[in-house]
Amino acid sequence: MTLAAAGAVVASLTVGALPASAQPSPGTVFGHRPSVDEEALAKAMAPGGVAAGTMVRVSGPGVRWTKATGPLSPDPAASFRIGSMTKMFTSTVVLQLVAEGRFTLDTPIREVLPDTVPAHWKPITIGQLLSHTSGLGLPCEPLADGLGLTPERVVHAWTSCAAAPESPVTAQQYNGANYFLLGLAIEKVTGRTYAEEVQRRIARPLGLRHTYVPQAGDSSMPTPSLDAPSPKEPWAWAEGGMISNAPDMERFTRALLGGRLLPPAQQSRLFAMPPLAKASKQPYSAGGLAFHKLSDGTEVWGKTGSMAQYTSGAFGTADGRRVVTYSFLPGPAATKDAVIGHVTGVVEAAL
Repeated sequence: MTLAAAGAVVASLTVGALPASAQPSPGTVFGHRPSVDEEALAKAMAPGGVAAGTMVRVSGPGVRWTKATGPLSPDPAASFRIGSMTKMFTSTVVLQLVAEGRFTLDTPIREVLPDTVPAHWKPITIGQLLSHTSGLGLPCEPLADGLGLTPERVVHAWTSCAAAPESPVTAQQYNGANYFLLGLAIEKVTGRTYAEEVQRRIARPLGLRHTYVPQAGDSSMPTPSLDAPSPKEPWAWAEGGMISNAPDMERFTRALLGGRLLPPAQQSRLFAMPPLAKASKQPYSAGGLAFHKLSDGTEVWGKTGSMAQYTSGAFGTADGRRVVTYSFLPGPAATKDAVIGHVTGVVEAAL
């Protein structure tokens, strides 16, 4: 299993934000290395053809370690667009709503959003959207880059197809459209915006002062680098549009994995693997988390994302005690396999 994520993109922590200026091995404690492997991290983080620069932040019992190489700043206050790491926030809110009885994982999305998914399609459930087993494939119509997109417009691009998705679903297929639908479901059953629910349920209780959902076209959105254009990428919203920073992502990941945000029944979904994940090269849990097993057998969970030039990720052990956030700027030799190797080396040394 790899740490490859969203579509063809692999892990990372956007540094838009960071412009230049399960068997424990011997010696581990509760499945956690007592310190980071600085020699291995130095080797993994060395600037080269795969990564021009890498930033890593590790925290855990007795460990607080941050370092950056290349043209990246280790400033922990730097904000960044977290890309598909946003999905962890979306899935958390959805599972909280399940716990409150607003809907169940088996509720067809059409019961919540009757004007979105066509009636002639086989029912797609909330749980299938969370775990990327909905069967949704490519959009039926193009989505132009730029500002002005709405969640409804994005969803329509996928649901306007005359033909229904292939059924039965035979593979786990990562698709951002799943999380646009979930974002709309959140707004429908709560009567509040997605941004308000993230603040009310997650950011405010955890004290995440640098974490929020920007509005489409928000000029305050940080750009990935000093030479990048202003933010005119499609509005990724509940699928990949949030802004945060490394300390906030570390705190959120620790709280989520450690059980502070969900009741036990819903917490278990974060670590349950749907049957279709067994055949996936990029497996996701029933709660939408990416899964990876370290060489010593330690299981780690989290999410990756990408935005503009940079890639990002946050992973932690199942109890949330040891967490790593990282970012890197891919270089000219950053093939898919090389990037996977780079990410794996960083996470192995950190966790």
